[in-house]
Order: sequence, then C-alpha cells, then structure tokens
Amino acid sequence: MENSIRISGARQHNLKSLSLEIPRNKLVVLCGPSGSGKSTLAFDIIYAEGQRRYVESLSVYARQFLPQMDKPLVDKIEGLSPAISIEQHTLSRNPRSTVGTVTEVYDFLRVFYARLGTSTCPECGLEVQAQSASRIIEHIMDMPQGTKFMILSPLVNNKKGTHQELLKKLKSQGFVRVRINGEVQSLDTLPALDKNRKHRIELVVDRLVHKPDMRKRLADSVELALAYGQDSLLVSIVDGRDIFYSTQAVCPDCKISMPAPSPQLFSFNSPQGACPECSGIGSVEYFEPDLIAPNKGLSLNRGAIIPWKKPAVFARYKDDLLALGRKYGFDLDTRLADFPPEALEALFAGDKELGFEGVLSLLEEGFAIGPVWRDELARYRQSRPCPVCRGARLRPESLSVHVNGKNIYEFTRLSIHKALEWLQSLKFEQSQARIAEPLINELSHRLKFLVNVGLDYINLARNMSTLSGGEAQRIRLAGQLGSGLVGVTYVLDEPSIGLHPRDNDRLLSTLRELQGRGNTVLVVEHDEATIRSADHVLELGPGSGALGGEVVHQGSVDALLGSNTLTGKYLRREMTIPRPDKRRNSGRCLTLRGVSTNNLKNVDCDIPLNQLVVVTGVSGSGKSSLVVDSLYKHLALARGLKVDEPGSIAGIEGAEHIAKVVPIDQSPIGRTPRSNPATYTKVFDEIRNIFAETKDARKRGYKPGRFSFNVRGGRCESCSGDGQIRVEMHFLPDVFVTCEVCGGQRYNRETLDIEYRGYNIAQVLDMSVAQARVFFQNYPVLERKLGILEEVGLEYLRLGQPATTLSGGEAQRIKISRELSKKSLPGTLYVLDEPTTGLHTHEVGKLIQVLNQLVDKGASIIVIEHNLDVVACADYLLDLGPGGGDSGGYIVARGTPEEVRDNPGSVTGRFLSLET
Repeated sequence: MENSIRISGARQHNLKSLSLEIPRNKLVVLCGPSGSGKSTLAFDIIYAEGQRRYVESLSVYARQFLPQMDKPLVDKIEGLSPAISIEQHTLSRNPRSTVGTVTEVYDFLRVFYARLGTSTCPECGLEVQAQSASRIIEHIMDMPQGTKFMILSPLVNNKKGTHQELLKKLKSQGFVRVRINGEVQSLDTLPALDKNRKHRIELVVDRLVHKPDMRKRLADSVELALAYGQDSLLVSIVDGRDIFYSTQAVCPDCKISMPAPSPQLFSFNSPQGACPECSGIGSVEYFEPDLIAPNKGLSLNRGAIIPWKKPAVFARYKDDLLALGRKYGFDLDTRLADFPPEALEALFAGDKELGFEGVLSLLEEGFAIGPVWRDELARYRQSRPCPVCRGARLRPESLSVHVNGKNIYEFTRLSIHKALEWLQSLKFEQSQARIAEPLINELSHRLKFLVNVGLDYINLARNMSTLSGGEAQRIRLAGQLGSGLVGVTYVLDEPSIGLHPRDNDRLLSTLRELQGRGNTVLVVEHDEATIRSADHVLELGPGSGALGGEVVHQGSVDALLGSNTLTGKYLRREMTIPRPDKRRNSGRCLTLRGVSTNNLKNVDCDIPLNQLVVVTGVSGSGKSSLVVDSLYKHLALARGLKVDEPGSIAGIEGAEHIAKVVPIDQSPIGRTPRSNPATYTKVFDEIRNIFAETKDARKRGYKPGRFSFNVRGGRCESCSGDGQIRVEMHFLPDVFVTCEVCGGQRYNRETLDIEYRGYNIAQVLDMSVAQARVFFQNYPVLERKLGILEEVGLEYLRLGQPATTLSGGEAQRIKISRELSKKSLPGTLYVLDEPTTGLHTHEVGKLIQVLNQLVDKGASIIVIEHNLDVVACADYLLDLGPGGGDSGGYIVARGTPEEVRDNPGSVTGRFLSLET
C-alpha cells in the first residue's frame, strides 16, 4: 500500500502548480492565511478526486442519481484512498431535520417506544392496554369466590335519542335486561326515553356468581359481550365497581380508542404521527402585530398599519375604524402609542358587537386569496411554537405513550448527557428485557459518540438549522465514528468552531480515534492546539488570493516552530496580537430582564454600550440564546424586522439608545456569480459613473447602466453577462465553457471600447483591491472605500471576484468594510457570532482592529466568541456557564477581562492570558 498521497501540478483556483506528498494514516493539518488555498487543496482537489474516482467505478445508471464532482485541475494524484468530506456548510436547512433524525438516533428511538412504551389516555392519563379474551377471562377468574357480578356490553355512550329501535332489536334477539344510565331494567317493561337527554346503555349479557366450575359459561358470555360491545365489555360487581375490558386499547373512563404503538406513530414526517395542526413542523406562522405596526408613534391616518398604507386599501376599512374609534375613544389621528389597551386589542383581534373582524383576521383572509397576496403579506408573519403540540411535532396519541414516565418528546428534550443517564437507569423484566437490551445498547452507543465530540449539551429535538457550522460538522463526525470504516481519507473543515478551549482535548481524541483505525485525517484548521497536535503540518501562503497558493512549509510541528512562516512566528510568540492599554467605559448600558430563553435561568444582565462586549462560555452555555434569540430578535422585532420565535424575556431597558441593530454573520454576500465585492460595497456604482464620464462614453451617449453586466445594452448577450456558458452533460458533471463571443469578459465589444486611463471596465473588475486603490487615487470617496477593504485584510481580492468563491470569513469582512465606510455610527448595535471562523491568527488581529474602529465611530458591538485573543481584547466580558445545556444558563462572571481572569468560578478565566 502507498505510504503517501502524491499530488503533481495542482493549479486549481490560486494554487501555483503545487507538487507535494501527504503522509497516509496520519493526522495532517492544513494551515495558512484565509484565501491561501487550503480549502482548494483539501476539498476541491483531494476530496473531489477521491469522490469522483469512486463514482466513476459505478454503472452509468447509478451515476445519474449521485452528485457529480468536477475533475480538478491537477496533472496527477497517486495513493489516493476513498474520501469522505465533513464540511461546515452542508447541513440541511429543512425545518424537519433535527439532531435526532440526522444522527439516525430517532429511528431507533421510534422502535424503542413502539415496542416498550405504555399507552395512556391523552385526556385523563389512565393506562390504556389492549387485552386478549383469554387474558380477560383469567383476570375475572382471579376474583374472590362467591363474588356476584354481571357481564355487560357497552352499546350507547352518552348519546341523545329514544334508542327504541336498538332496544326492540335486542329484545327480538332474546335478551332480557339492559342497564340504562346505571339502572338495570327489563326489556319487557321499558319506559320511553327522553330524546333530548344523553343516555348510556349497556346490554346485560349474563349474571354470575363466582364458582370454580363457571369457566366455560364465563368464556361464552365474554365472547358474546365482546361481539356486541365492539371488542369491549364491562364487569359490574354487585354493590361494587365496574371494571372495563377491551381487546383494543381504549380508555376505560373516556372511551378514547388508542392506536397500537408502531414506529410510524412516533414519526413527525408520517401522517400517522404528525401533529395535525402543524403537520409535524412544530411551529405555525401567524401575523405579528409588531411587524404590522412597528412604529407606535404613527396614527392610522399616517399609515401605522403598514399593509393598509395604500389609500385605496385604507379607504376600504375606514368606516369600520371610525366606528371602533367612537366606541373605544380614539380617532384616526391618534397615535397607536396613545390607544387604550382595550382599543389596541379590538383593533387587532376585532369586536364582535361592531362586526369588525380585526386586522389579524382580515390579513389572514387576504393571505388565503392566492400566491400574489401571500407573497405580499408574508413579511408580516413569523413563526411560533404550535399551540396544539407545543413544538413536540407529534399528535396527542403519540405523546401519550410513555416509558418510565417519559414520552418520546420529553426524552428528546433531555441533553445528550442526561439522556444517556436515563437510558442506563432503566430496568425491564422478562420478555421486555430481551427486547430492550439491543435497543438500549444501540441508542447508548450512538449517544456516546455525540458526547465524545463535545456535544453532550445539545438535545435530539434541536433543529439542525439552529446549529453552528462547527456543531453540525461534529454531529457528522460522530456519525462517522459509528461507521467503523478504515482506509479512508477524512477531510474536515475547522471542526473546532464553536468549541470552548476546555473541550478541545475531547475533539482531538476523536480525530485520533479515526486516525488510529487506519484512516488519513486531513484537517483545515487555525486552532493552535490542533496544529500542535498534528503528525504533519502543511502551511500554504505566504499571503492570500494571488499572493498565496504556495506550500511555505511541510513537515513536523517542531520544524514549523523553527520556520520563518506566518504560523511559525505566532506559534513561538515572535508575533502576537497586542492587548489594549485600557478598557473603555461609557457608563451607558442596555439591560435585559428575566431572560429564560432555552436553557437560560431567568437571567438579568447589563450590556455596556459604545464598547466592545464579548459573550463567552463553554459550548451550550446559552450565549446564542442570550445574544441572538433574546437581545437581537427583540430589538429587531421592535424595529419592524421579521424574526422567528424571539426568546422569552421580561423586558428590555435602555433600548431607546439603539437606533439600528445590524447582524454581521458569515453568510454569503450573494448567491450567484453576479454578486461580487464591487457590487456589494457599492464601489461598482462609483466605477461605472467614472466610465460614463469619459469623453468617449459621453460622445456615444453611454450612461452608467451601460457598464453593468446585469443589464441589456452593455453586456454580452451571448452569455447574458456571465462570461461563461453552462453545458449540461447528463450523467457527467456540467461543463462551463468560456463564452466565445466576449472571451469571458462579460461585455460586448462597444462597451469594452470605452477606456479609462488605458483600462476597460472588464480589466478594472479584474484588478485586486490594492491595485484598484492606487488606480483610483484621484477619487477620494472611491479610494476611501477601497482603503477600508485593505484595512480589513482583503487587499488581495479581485473587484469582480464572484461571491460564490468567497469564504465565510471574507464575506463577513466585506460586510464590516461596508459599515466602516459610514462616517459615524452613533446608536448602531452590531451583533457578531464567532467572527473569527476561517481566520488565521494574523487576520484575527486585523479583525480586532476593525471592530475597535467601529466602536470609535460611536457603535456598540456584541460578539459571541471562543477565540481567546478576541476575549482578551474586549472592553467587557459576560461569561456564561458553568456547564452546557441544563447545567448552563447562568452568568458566572462579568466585567473586564482582568476581573474575569481572577474569578475562580469562570472556566474561560482559566484559559485567559492578558499578556502578549
């Protein structure tokens, strides 16, 4: 077997014809600046080629059902084993995907509850159990000798009517007695029943005295009673109680029939198990008054109800609103803020006395009209937990099946750690123990893998769309641990994202376990602990973009420590991120009261304004619940922005200091190749204006729109301004061919004839940010925007580089640069969730400088972060914990980094070094 993966002539993206060897069956780390070519080498070459070779070994028929990988631009790859990619951004955004379904734990759990669960009545909670006729007879035979009792068949259960036809039929069949409303009566002398009253009628099948020799007669009577009672009967003990029996699962009190437990009954993706109200999604959409009327300072006449802003629409409801105003004491010029509470309630919920349906009901009617209105009104809706299943996704019959007092939803709501403890505490007897053993072993086995990758704080009911990229990646990593594969190349993308330094050892142990089985583990990573633990390190660089694409180091960690590379210098502390000389203190703050979102324990906290505030803590301690779900969503909702399921809080104080709230995440700046840094930062608008002002452009009458590749006129119509043409190849990957008409330049010849200082528009878009800044130095506004892109470390990006080729970290810094281009930012609050993802330590230093510039312009910044350099450079810290999941949800330390470091209760403080 080959001892290494040998690559020759790799020239994908910015790689400069690399030739290298990667040892097999080792833990190999790829590091280097953002944009240096790490992901290109790991995913676009090694993984893509390994996957492509496997797919090509299959039949043509099978290949059409599998995703096709492009053949990488490489001369030769030897020694490559089948490859498995575990990336950050491949998780499903399907609202039906949960941690349980993705890990397949839920599939075993459904069988577990179907085979071992006990059904209870959803109304009264009594145990509901089906019994065979033989079991019923045995149970009756166990009664004391001499017991007098009757065998009854329930026929009518609380139904109105005289029921004369039924009674006549019973008499004709030879029966003598019935029990009506608890009183035994003869069928010969029956009084007429009141048709307006509800009646309960049971047929008296037999009257018996318990004797040892009565079994044959009892068996005949039970069989007859079950036939007339539709599989149910009553044993009425004389001067005693009634005992209900059924060969079906029926509640003895409520008479509710329960379906036999089956795995489908516990699936929220099956009609048999899904909640009928929300169809198994767990949430429903509704019209949110705060989105319909976000500005309470406006009156109805001034358009307070945004969907009714148009005069024609408002006129339709004007008379109803006037009548409502006369009753509740307001007119159409009264601000909503001055409405009495009962008036606001009537405005939105309606008034039956006046015949006014209310804004919410009227909008619901409009929403049901058709797709046009539905699209128009969708922005005023948001989701909340389903009022029927309360987010459980399942129908009441499914949730009424329990194992040791817990239904399946209650189990999935336990943290992985507590779920394991609960499973291992279960005791079963006899036949149930034989059924339970393999199921408990399989469930425990899979849950332990989730614990091993540091996810013991999450629960199986958690929606996959709420997980960070690192959490989703570690869930897939846990799945691979259970597969037991050997001889595979695993390619991972920053698995340490979202992981507190405390939990790094567990992740490294997991990677070592994979490698120890005889697999090659290739990790793209910036985390220092992971780099130091590697068997072999590849560093790409020396810079980013066109300045990268070369192997600047390959070898052991010790060799890296002695090298002159960027990573080597940071590892041996020759280069460091400087700590601030002093911490800011503005004296103003935003106060959250009674936050109980997810696992937060009724937290009160002050968040200083006009400072760099970092929220940290172990994974699952409640950071995102506090900052994103509670603070951001409530501030956004108050400003009329659409958010789903804002967290549970008692109130916010100091919100008047916030004029605008802006989330800056790592989502793409555009989803098509037409989006690029120039268009997103509005730099392209300035450039098009410059070209439109040239002498040749004015002579031909060209306006700025002529220089857009998105608009007819100036673009190449052969490729519609894309620069390339897609050719479908059916069971082979699609091929993108450079447009022969424009040669990939996107514009037609007439547009390209216009030049500014010897360059046409296509050549300018091909410039790097650094080149463009020098080129346009005579235009202060444009030069300043390009200078900000340089400050955030993106000088290497091409102006026209497609947004689809940018990393998450690059996209985030482009967003920050657009905010920095604003001259002042008073009252602006920025919320960032792990902005250091994908950034080299050197770039983290630049990010900290940029965040401080935003604060210096009057902004407030709240950052969720584990990176200790960012934590150490904060003005103020909120440290959550002490653990994750149920054991988290408290603020264990707050104050300056120095105060948190000295706090013995802070886990983060133990890792915090404030010295450079």
